[in-house]
Amino acid sequence: MKSVTVVKVGSLRDADPAKRGKIEVRDIPEQQLGDEDVKIKVAYCSICGSDPHLVENIFGWETPFGLGHEVSGVVDALGPKAVKRGLKAGDRVAGNFLKFCGTCYYCQNGQQQFCENADEYNRPGMSESIVWHESQVYKLPDGVSLKSGCLLEPISIAVRMMDKVGMSLGRRVAICGGGPIGLLGLQSIKMMGATSLTMIEPLENRRNMALAYGADYVIDPAADNVVKASASIPSGRGYDVVIDCSGSPKAVRDLPQITAKGGGLVYAAMYPNDYEMPLNLYKYCYFNEISITGLYVAPYAFPRAVQIMPRMKLDEFTGAIFDIDDAEAAFAEHLTGNRLKILIRCNKLDIE
Repeated sequence: MKSVTVVKVGSLRDADPAKRGKIEVRDIPEQQLGDEDVKIKVAYCSICGSDPHLVENIFGWETPFGLGHEVSGVVDALGPKAVKRGLKAGDRVAGNFLKFCGTCYYCQNGQQQFCENADEYNRPGMSESIVWHESQVYKLPDGVSLKSGCLLEPISIAVRMMDKVGMSLGRRVAICGGGPIGLLGLQSIKMMGATSLTMIEPLENRRNMALAYGADYVIDPAADNVVKASASIPSGRGYDVVIDCSGSPKAVRDLPQITAKGGGLVYAAMYPNDYEMPLNLYKYCYFNEISITGLYVAPYAFPRAVQIMPRMKLDEFTGAIFDIDDAEAAFAEHLTGNRLKILIRCNKLDIE
């Protein structure tokens, strides 16, 4: 079957062709169907912001390896014991790329994200088919298309983000980074009653999307000082909740300064694994009592993500579609930043 494969590690942006990472579409064997497994004919797999980092080989994998985890498709076959979820052939589905064991200390302690036996990634989602354990697979709600369905995984991250925030009605909120996760998070926290809701984002089109999705204010960090601009917003004593979705070392350093005393600061993106940010512990953690945390994947969030999908505005996320044979062009377009999201169509199916 066709599958998008990393054949050479390195940055896809590297100006030197000898150092540049490379992907190509290869023919790989289909995965074997186990007793409790579900085989999915993949309709769409969207490119995640982490995928280019995988090409850079942040996890040290050996090439070749596959890409893709934001998947939607149709159930093609089920193992004989895959009966607990009520799935059947032809169901429109999406799911969680991680399979948690359910038996280790962390799974038993309500911390699946640290599962000691996680079947990590279950890639490659950018393939004509994929086999997942039935516990990973969720039926899409009626009215949610397969195009939108591949966003279930990033929506689960937005749900987990809300868990970490511990939101209550009327809290003042700022989000840094208007990419897919930032805009999904903005929609989510708007539903939870955020006020003075502010998006910090350098790209004008994404600031405009934020306003369309419910932001009260936007700040352009390329033109304005974020700390001063935040102070000018009504009730400008700082934000009760600040969430970083940018993953940018340039963006994150100002965020403790705009977090209100007693507020919460969530670093909710993937950062360079060697980046260390200076932080004045006396000022921010002792005197201001800021609670600082991060998040890693989305345990226990998928059932709620399925429920919330129909309330999300997703059309702007699903407008750019490339066929699997054009995967290299899809990644090139992703790197321009011109599109909010790029979808790779792995099969042309009769249903949407």
